[in-house]
Amino acid sequence: MSSVPERSEIDAEYKWDLDGIYADDEAWEAARETVEARIDELRDYEGRVTEDAATLLELLELREEIFRELQQVTTYARLRSAEDTRNQEYQAMSARASSLGSEASSAISYLEPELQTLTESDVEAFVDDELALAEYEHYLDDVLRKKPHTRSSEVEEVLADLSEVTDAPSEIYSMLTNADMTYGVVEDPDGEDVEITQANFTKLQTNPDREFRERVHETFYDEWEGVRNTVGTSLEKAVREHVTSAEIRDYDSARAAALDGSNVPVEVYDTLVDSVDDNLDVLHRHAELKEAALGVDQLQSHDLYMSLTGDQGPDVEYEQAREWVIEAVAPLGDAYQERLAEGLDSRWVDVYENRGKRSGAFSSGTYDTQPYIMMNYQDDIASMYTLAHELGHSMHSELAGDAQPWHDASYEIFVAEIASTVNETLLTHHLLDTAEDDELRTHVLDEYLERFRSTLFRQTMFAAFEQRIHERVETGDALTPDAFDEMYADLKGDYYAPAELTGGIEREWQRIPHFYYDFYVYQYATGISAAAAIVERVLDEGESAAADYREMLKAGGSDYPLDVVELAGIDMASPDPIESAVGVYDEYLDEIATLLDLE
Repeated sequence: MSSVPERSEIDAEYKWDLDGIYADDEAWEAARETVEARIDELRDYEGRVTEDAATLLELLELREEIFRELQQVTTYARLRSAEDTRNQEYQAMSARASSLGSEASSAISYLEPELQTLTESDVEAFVDDELALAEYEHYLDDVLRKKPHTRSSEVEEVLADLSEVTDAPSEIYSMLTNADMTYGVVEDPDGEDVEITQANFTKLQTNPDREFRERVHETFYDEWEGVRNTVGTSLEKAVREHVTSAEIRDYDSARAAALDGSNVPVEVYDTLVDSVDDNLDVLHRHAELKEAALGVDQLQSHDLYMSLTGDQGPDVEYEQAREWVIEAVAPLGDAYQERLAEGLDSRWVDVYENRGKRSGAFSSGTYDTQPYIMMNYQDDIASMYTLAHELGHSMHSELAGDAQPWHDASYEIFVAEIASTVNETLLTHHLLDTAEDDELRTHVLDEYLERFRSTLFRQTMFAAFEQRIHERVETGDALTPDAFDEMYADLKGDYYAPAELTGGIEREWQRIPHFYYDFYVYQYATGISAAAAIVERVLDEGESAAADYREMLKAGGSDYPLDVVELAGIDMASPDPIESAVGVYDEYLDEIATLLDLE
């Protein structure tokens, strides 16, 4: 039987090195205690924020000292807990770190309400009195901008104290799906038993044996059927928390509240959904090409991940993927390329799946550490693209951290998903330009098309679903598992009209953790649209466009997202990048249809 190894069975070179944060758990505990002991220092400034410029600067510098160490404490605990979600000691550490974060946020919850008693003229006078406050210009502007939606110090403190409770649906869902659930065992075409996991499900759905794919699909979603009430309740509570929080802060909707956090107009969201909806015929064409490639009368849900080539494609071992990704980013400049390569040699990446490891992939770290990438590498082209994607995030953090002070280094997800997808797009261009193996080139082209499908179209479908389920609560209607199923099936049917929805696919919403992240997913779709435009500029114009893009990365969170992206020459308030991205997708469909003689 093919099974997932224990973490102890994986070589150290393929596991991240957390010694760069703390030497051991005892050092973590000492740091946690230090942060805990210093929290009262933050409370000492309550009522004094606007006393004078010097006092404000003292507080902002104190906040940085404490919260920088808090980030270390929280990150170490979360990374340890992600290594094996079954490990109760690390789950407890993560919970304690989360509690500490809530306590610290509560202790300084008075800061923004007190700052909002100032006018813009008052802030200018403070900066004149204390020039070091000029470094906080964007932060102060953002605080004043949110004044209509900030409550009193007392209410803000209560909301901060409640953060552990309001995060509960997401945390319960994560423990259920990563630590407690199993997803079944099926017999593969060779007669071997294969354990289905969240990490390998998609890969198993690319197996050429259609009956096997159907067994995997039905077995997987049958497991979700068994927890539909638990997952449905957890998501319903998460949605209600989003809606209630927006009401408390006097927003028109949960979506408006979520987007206002990064000052992205809701029109950007609407433009994305409307533009993609207007171009669903291109997605339908992709589905029809799959139908032709597979030689079936009608595409079914277990066929959607299948390659247009009809097979899973060549294996790509991790070492080969590293080499190709390093080569691919050359257009972004020698310094970028060299730093990325050094990172791969410095154990940035926790490479392989192990039993209990959190599913999916992410890039983490703090202002004071190297990046840490978690993934579940599967020796395939898709995993190579995931590596490129997460390295885009990591390099973004590295460049922003070098260029910006701590309070301006953290960037918004809206920008982050551009950085990750630029690397994916460059990888595609590099392999299509250099690979001599026709099979590899065809599979790379097919993988990029799949990335477009799953990122531009699928994530926009998710965004539309997220909007619908929040609107349902906002209008007073009930959210039940049946309601989730119905709304999801309607959207899935529209987006994949040539396919027959089978095998429990209406329950797919249950396996998407991003629905707990409060209007997060749309940024994947805007990200791939901007990335396609940026790469086109870089390849056409060379170093000048690459320099513009690096300036975007270096900007971090020093300005609002639309302004930061504009540094790279892209206007995301316009539908043009989305329409352009759909055009690229359509052109690649033309190319692969010709190569495989599908039309």
